[in-house]
Amino acid sequence: MSEIDAIHLTDFTITKESITVSQIWTTRAETERDIPAIREVNLGAFPTPLEADLVEAMRADAAWLPGLSIVAEDAAGTVAGYALLTRCHVDRSPALALGPCAVLPGHQKRGAGSAAILAGLRAARDLGENLVLVLGHPEYYPRFGFVPASRYGIRPSFEVPDEAMMALVFDDSLPVPAGTIVYPAPFGV
Repeated sequence: MSEIDAIHLTDFTITKESITVSQIWTTRAETERDIPAIREVNLGAFPTPLEADLVEAMRADAAWLPGLSIVAEDAAGTVAGYALLTRCHVDRSPALALGPCAVLPGHQKRGAGSAAILAGLRAARDLGENLVLVLGHPEYYPRFGFVPASRYGIRPSFEVPDEAMMALVFDDSLPVPAGTIVYPAPFGV
């Protein structure tokens, strides 16, 4: 088992509490052959098929960005973790929405989700993106550098606890848009 205290992604560093990783994960962009496994990961991780159905709907939407649907495989090649980043907007300015993120129940708490998320953030940064938004557990996502989106004047169009709507800015020297998050139609909000 190893602990990671800082993750270096391209030319920025995300600092966080230590993440315990019990095995090495191979991360990569999804391929067509991964689609059934990704559905199984989402079905296993969530109590309803909503997230699995959302991923499938997003593949057909203009918000889908090639290379930002990330799988984490174990040593046997089993897809165990998943993270998706798609185009959203803050008012009219482009941003990315992170989610769903999922891990097969038998592989949880071993770093598969963290590996997929970190690979997705690296890919987003490499594509020139600067703002990633996530609605999620405020105990989990700050380890990747996410902070309440309200610090940037960013808010969703629906009510959520302030600490659950988070933003990650890769380069603070660039302008960060303020305003209301506009999600792609498949999100249904």
